[in-house]
Amino acid sequence: MALFSTLAAAAAVPAALAGWTGFSARAISRAFPPEGRFVPTRAGRMHVIDSGEGDVPALFLHGASGSALAWRPALGDRLVSLGRTLLVDRPGHGFSERQAGRAAALLDHQAGALVDAMDALGVARAVVVAHSWAGALACRLALDHGDRVAGLVLIAPATHPWPGGVHWYYRVAAHPVAGPLFAWTLALPAGQALMARSIAGVFSPQPIGADYAESAGIPLVLRPAQFMANAEDVAGLLAQVQEQAPRYGDITCPVTVISGDKDGVVWTHLHSLGLARDVPQTKLIVLPDVGHGPHHAEPDQVTDEIRAQQETAAQGAQVRVGRPAAS
Repeated sequence: MALFSTLAAAAAVPAALAGWTGFSARAISRAFPPEGRFVPTRAGRMHVIDSGEGDVPALFLHGASGSALAWRPALGDRLVSLGRTLLVDRPGHGFSERQAGRAAALLDHQAGALVDAMDALGVARAVVVAHSWAGALACRLALDHGDRVAGLVLIAPATHPWPGGVHWYYRVAAHPVAGPLFAWTLALPAGQALMARSIAGVFSPQPIGADYAESAGIPLVLRPAQFMANAEDVAGLLAQVQEQAPRYGDITCPVTVISGDKDGVVWTHLHSLGLARDVPQTKLIVLPDVGHGPHHAEPDQVTDEIRAQQETAAQGAQVRVGRPAAS
């Protein structure tokens, strides 16, 4: 009888945590409701916040532990100056579906889903703006679907193999058995407790406003399905950049890389300088005393670089349209 009571008590703890996690996850979804539209893709429905105006749209891809909302605290009203902007929730993040299961972590799958979204939105080409993890995805989009990419603006991008691996909790949460148990019991309360410290560490040495987590919708990633999707993305990235990095010389579009020399999350000397080495047409901007958030530290400069690529792409389109046919 005593053994039964002990086992019941032990089982009650994770059950209570799971119930609390489910309740909290629903509350988070209500606090940050989807603002955009949903379009069909091979990954399932993708949530896109579409401003709806402009010749060459800017397609924004958030990094790990983020969503479409992640761009607003840094760029804010500057987004308006870019004409049409498409802020997407990558598959499994925010409110986008992830129907391919673990295969949804593959860069080629996510790139294909983005092309599906562009088709649904009537977008022929876009300047792709990507931060951190999504730098590898943006490069994959340019490699596999180069005709759809007018240019790349990569902010502190992860693009190349790095020594070591990833934090232990990504590996645990990405595990097919341990992952659901972890995500439904410990991830959300631990994430809430550590969120402020984690954000400060990511963007150091730049200070981040106290309202950043709220304005960027960071709690969305703590919901179990999204937490596991994020972990699968991060845990699977190293092997994928090992495979695709040798192909970077095939990227033909303009590339601008903006990174900080104090980035302690994605090493600038390895990734950004590596991309500038591998893609000859890369414009490399390394900001002094800036960490993993160049778009927070120098939002005007980042916006100017995006706009410059949009203008170049629009002028090129006009030249092609106006060129007489060969006789």
